[in-house]
Amino acid sequence: MTLADLPLGPLERALLDSLRRLDPQADDSVLAAAALCSQALGAGDVCLPLARWAGRRPWPEQPFALPALAAWQERLRASPLVGAPGVYAPLILDQGRLYLARYQAYEVRLAEQLLARVERRPAVDEERLAESLARLFAFNRQQPDWQRLAAAQAVRGNLAVISGGPGTGKTTTVVRLLAVLLEQPGGERLAIGLVAPTGKAAARMAEAIRNAKAELPVSAAVKAALPEEARTLHRLLGSRGDSPAVRHHAGNPLPLDVLVVDEASMVDLALMAKLVDALPPQARLILLGDKDQLAAVEAGAVFAELCEGQGFSAATAAELQRLTGQPVPAGAPRSRLGEAVVLLTHSHRFAGDSGIGELARRINGGDVAGTLSLLEESREDLAWHGQPSLATLLERLEQGYLPYLEAAQTGDPAAAFAAFNAFRALCAQREGPFGVAGLNEGLEARFKRRLRREARDNWYPGRALMVRQNDYALGLFNGDIGLCLPTAEGLRVFFEGENGFRAFAPARLPSHDSAFAMTVHKSQGSEFAEVLLVLPEASSPLLTRSLLYTGITRAKRKVELWALAERLADCVRTRAERAAGLAARLALAEAAPPGDEQLRLF
Repeated sequence: MTLADLPLGPLERALLDSLRRLDPQADDSVLAAAALCSQALGAGDVCLPLARWAGRRPWPEQPFALPALAAWQERLRASPLVGAPGVYAPLILDQGRLYLARYQAYEVRLAEQLLARVERRPAVDEERLAESLARLFAFNRQQPDWQRLAAAQAVRGNLAVISGGPGTGKTTTVVRLLAVLLEQPGGERLAIGLVAPTGKAAARMAEAIRNAKAELPVSAAVKAALPEEARTLHRLLGSRGDSPAVRHHAGNPLPLDVLVVDEASMVDLALMAKLVDALPPQARLILLGDKDQLAAVEAGAVFAELCEGQGFSAATAAELQRLTGQPVPAGAPRSRLGEAVVLLTHSHRFAGDSGIGELARRINGGDVAGTLSLLEESREDLAWHGQPSLATLLERLEQGYLPYLEAAQTGDPAAAFAAFNAFRALCAQREGPFGVAGLNEGLEARFKRRLRREARDNWYPGRALMVRQNDYALGLFNGDIGLCLPTAEGLRVFFEGENGFRAFAPARLPSHDSAFAMTVHKSQGSEFAEVLLVLPEASSPLLTRSLLYTGITRAKRKVELWALAERLADCVRTRAERAAGLAARLALAEAAPPGDEQLRLF
């Protein structure tokens, strides 16, 4: 059989057509590798790990099989379509990993710049630093106080990676560490930027910092210097429509001394590489996120890779103990970025007896039996429906959204968004009876009957929607949530922005979908008072530990799970895998495991 018979998508076929024009004699195993690289990117992988695919039939329904590893690598090296690192070619073979050239360049450049940044040590007034830390983190009683240690490392270096689950105080930490920076000599001149991947996350970050800084034990001048506004990454970099180019880059750097990136786990490899490239070398970069959450929708699991190999050497632990008065456990880092990484472990949101907090811990620990037994207990903040039916689910969802539907009729965007964020339905996937599309269709039919609207009416007061296409002219981006509300001028769709609400006529909106139910992926960066999480009846590769963890931790007060026990077990026992090489590029040489040491799975 030929490659023309393989079940390839239009993107893969276009790629193969292009490669055949460059090399009409290209070997089928080389072209198949290119197609698999393209498919891997669509699945979130940065590269194709050859050892995982060699000798296999990549499309099981077809007889086409790939060569054994040694023979396959030999054919790839012999092809003019494939180059070694540093060679100009469409495909790059790099230590057992095959990349589309652009993504290999992103990964290499990002690793180089992060390593250069972590080696640069800014001047610090240690006496003033110690005093600021003691005053600003005096409220913490945990030993060690990881928030204080994270702030110390962020001030002492040009790179800080701070990971923590919900309620561990990432925003509290960052607003206080910024105050510590502002109290350093020359701090009053610092240009500080706050960014997040989505408009919703940026608005939440800005609001949290505005609320937190009011109680800081600092001077009025320091409070005034703390930033109150946050932007999206796309707006910060100056994205240019559908072009991969951005306005700010190494040749036109951002005018910043400090950049804080919230929800960094949502940032894909390409965007992170562009961001670091655009930041001046002497600027501090502070990344906040949760390494256990779902990775970015696009290719890469950058934040999780950066958190690999965390630890403090004995010398660094002693320095931190002297500066903070905290006991600091020493453990040799296994990454050259390891000492820039701090993991926050104490949850202030979920108390010791919190069902949600305990459920999150059992999920992350891969404890299937413990997860199911906890859900069978009578916890106030947990509910489990182990035999869900579609009719019962739709009835429950309708009741859950009624307070929002009533608030929407008033036309008050603040009241409508507050009510909408009090309850949210999350799904693992888009299609199927328990997917986003089916639940939204069923709910909208019920809401239209309740509001006495015609079934054909696309717009009605209370319709919730999600933008699925970036519109740079309107400042609306994929994932933004809008609510359709009545106004004196007719129906308008309101969006939460960085500076309040913005209203648009429905006809002006870019491509969008209804959003009463949304995927867990799209819910990242959001919090809701109550979450109802639905899993499909059939097993799916989407059902992973990180998906379940991310879904339940969107809730602040209560989680309802509508899922078969078998599907919950699938989630807990399945770790999400993403092939990438960033962690290997950052790892200390002696820390690499035997065998295919250059491959990391996330």
